[in-house]
Amino acid sequence: MRILLTGRNGQVGWELERKLAPLGEVIATDRATLDLADPDAIRRVVRETKPDVIVNAAAYTAVDQAESEPELAMQINGIAPGILAEEAKRLGALLVHYSTDYVFDGTKPGPYVENDLPAPANLYGKSKLAGEQAVRSPGCRHVVLRTSWVYGARGKNFLLTVLRLAAERPELRIVADQVGAPTWCRALAEATARIILRALDDSSTHGLYHATNGGETSWFGFAVEILRMAAIDTPVIPITTPEYPTPAVRPANSRLDNTRLRSAFGLSLPDWHSSLAGCMKDVLRSV
Repeated sequence: MRILLTGRNGQVGWELERKLAPLGEVIATDRATLDLADPDAIRRVVRETKPDVIVNAAAYTAVDQAESEPELAMQINGIAPGILAEEAKRLGALLVHYSTDYVFDGTKPGPYVENDLPAPANLYGKSKLAGEQAVRSPGCRHVVLRTSWVYGARGKNFLLTVLRLAAERPELRIVADQVGAPTWCRALAEATARIILRALDDSSTHGLYHATNGGETSWFGFAVEILRMAAIDTPVIPITTPEYPTPAVRPANSRLDNTRLRSAFGLSLPDWHSSLAGCMKDVLRSV
């Protein structure tokens, strides 16, 4: 099996390159070898590699910056996935693509299911929703995984930011009225490998799924648990969203229901506490 992986240097992409290796030959690309803002480059790389599976882990992820760079965000998150889908359709390949809780505005009282109507409240979410639609449009074999609050031991993410700020400041002020499921990029990569094996053999599993770690917490609760596991005693003060204004509006409710994933694949990602404990072991080993 030949697997074309985009975004090898990202959080999820870095884990995927390692977790997908037992499945076959992984051709992993980064921005230097495949610029998703260049449609011709996308077509050329796919046609040269002739993959059986395309895993698109590359994305424009600067949520606030997307408000001032909507065209670039849309090119990478909205248009490029559609080109990958067209090429996958031409080859008969399976396309795995990642989306986000930010396709929802966060006003629903309970967890979102796949059939809930998207209503993104920021440009990043709009670009990711466009990507979902672009993946479906050509009719290729595809699995779209919506996830949330992704973190890991490398790259830029909330966990590493909290640890850095805790070493620099006398206290941390963290938003406590936004709720979701922190999702370890390694847990997501491991789940993806299992999903690919099943989806290649069973077309009934193709489609859209929510894939997050189990349970829920707030950004404040996440920060408290990070510092507890790191044995850092910097105080954490809960604040409201209006007390921490950002260019992009964040949903208050980012909870995603994972029932469809369990039903189709017999697969559940671990509870967020246990995944965080696993990630923190990696983080603390590297200090």
